[in-house]
Amino acid sequence: MENLTPNPKDLDPIELASRDEIEALQFHRMKRSLKHAYENSPFFRKRFIEADVHPEELKTLKDIAKFPFTYKQDLRDTYPFGMFAVPQNQLSRIHGSSGTTGKPTVVGYTKNDIDTWANLIARSIRAGGGRPGDILHNAYGYGLFTGGLGAHYGAERLGCTVVPISGGGTERQVTLINDFKPRVIMVTPSYMLSILDEFRRQGLDPRKSSLAVGIFGAEPWTNAMREEIEDAFDMHAVDIYGLSEIMGPGVAMECVETKDGLHFWEDHFYPEIIDPATGEVLPDGEMGELVITTLTKEALPMVRYRTRDLTRLLPGTARSMRRIEKITGRSDDMIILRGVNVFPTQIEEQILKCEFLAPHFHIELCREGRMDGMIVHVECAPEGTDQDARAKSAKDLAHRIKGVVGVSSKVVVHDPHALQRSEGKAKRVVDNRPKE
Repeated sequence: MENLTPNPKDLDPIELASRDEIEALQFHRMKRSLKHAYENSPFFRKRFIEADVHPEELKTLKDIAKFPFTYKQDLRDTYPFGMFAVPQNQLSRIHGSSGTTGKPTVVGYTKNDIDTWANLIARSIRAGGGRPGDILHNAYGYGLFTGGLGAHYGAERLGCTVVPISGGGTERQVTLINDFKPRVIMVTPSYMLSILDEFRRQGLDPRKSSLAVGIFGAEPWTNAMREEIEDAFDMHAVDIYGLSEIMGPGVAMECVETKDGLHFWEDHFYPEIIDPATGEVLPDGEMGELVITTLTKEALPMVRYRTRDLTRLLPGTARSMRRIEKITGRSDDMIILRGVNVFPTQIEEQILKCEFLAPHFHIELCREGRMDGMIVHVECAPEGTDQDARAKSAKDLAHRIKGVVGVSSKVVVHDPHALQRSEGKAKRVVDNRPKE
C-alpha cells in the first residue's frame, strides 16, 4: 500500500488549530445555533421552555448539558417538517430514512447547508487518502439516503471524477472498476465484501485492481474486517461516520496516515459522551453514547441529539480535533440475551478469526423452551465446504463466542453464497422470538 500522508499545506487551517482556537470557535457557533433554533423552530422553543432553559444561559461549552436531549422519535412525531428552522421555500434539498419501522425521519438542507456538507465530505475524502483528480467509484445508494449524494457532492468539491453507480448490480460494479480504474471507492463495508466475492467469482485478482483507498461507512465494522479488505485488495480501508439527522456522512473521518479512530469535525459539530441509562455526561476516554449538537446547520439544527452510537472521545493525533473510537455498536442494536449484552460486531470479529468461514452472517434470535437462544448463520469459505471442515468451524465459532461474549449459541454453517447479500446497510439481526 502506498504512503498517503497528506501535505500539511493542503489541510484546512482549523484541522491543525490549537484546542483553545477550536473551543473558542465552537462556543461562538454554539451560541448562534441555539439562538437560531430557539427563535425559528417552534419545536425547539417549546422544548427549551419546558426544560426552563434559554440560549442566553450558555456561558461555557459545558453549559450545553443544561439543554434537553433530542431524539429520533421527535423527528417522527413532527413529520414531515415540524422541526425545521427555515421556511420550506428556503430548502434546497430534502432527504429521509426508508421508514421501514414507522414514519420516515425527514431532514432538510439550505443552500448553505449543502455547501458546508460538500466541504466536509471533501475534507473527509482528503483525510482518507483521496486526492484531486482521482476517479472515485461511488457505490453508496442515491436517493433519499444521504450517502450517495453526500459523497458525490463532496468528491466533486475535492476535484475528483465521480462514477455515480450507486448500490446493486455487483457484476457491473466489478466491470466498471476494471474498466474505469478508480483509485477510490466509497461503499458500505458489507457490500464491499460482496464486491470482493464477485471479483473472485470472475477469476480476477482484487490485489491487481486500481483501488488504493476504500472509504467505508453507514454501519459498524471491525478492525478485523479492515484487515480482511486491506489484505484482499492491497488498499487502505478507512472509516467515515455520519447520520442523516446531523448531516449525513462526513461528521467524522479516519485519517489514513494513523487509522486510529475518527477525527470529529468539531468546527461544525459538538460531541458529548453520556451514560445511555442516566444521561449523565461522561469524561473523555469513557465509553458511552455519542450525543451531537450541530453548530452551523440552518434548516435543521440539532441540540444534543442522541445518536445511540456507542464510542468514546479521545485526544487528537493526525489532526487537532478530538477523535471518536470506531463505533462498536448501537445501544438500540444491542441484543440482551439471558442478561448478557451482545453486539453484532462482536460476532463478526470472531467469525473473521475462523479459517474456513466467510464474513457473511446474520444472527437469529429464537425461543428455546423458556429461554431465549441465539443462532448464528454463517457461510463456509470455498475451501471449507466438506462436512468435517464445517463441523470444526461451527464448533470453533461457538467456542469463541462463548469465550469472548459469554453466551452459548448454535452455529449453522451454510454453503458459499447461500445467505442474502446486502447492497446497502447490512441487516444483521433477525428476531424470531414469539411476541409477548
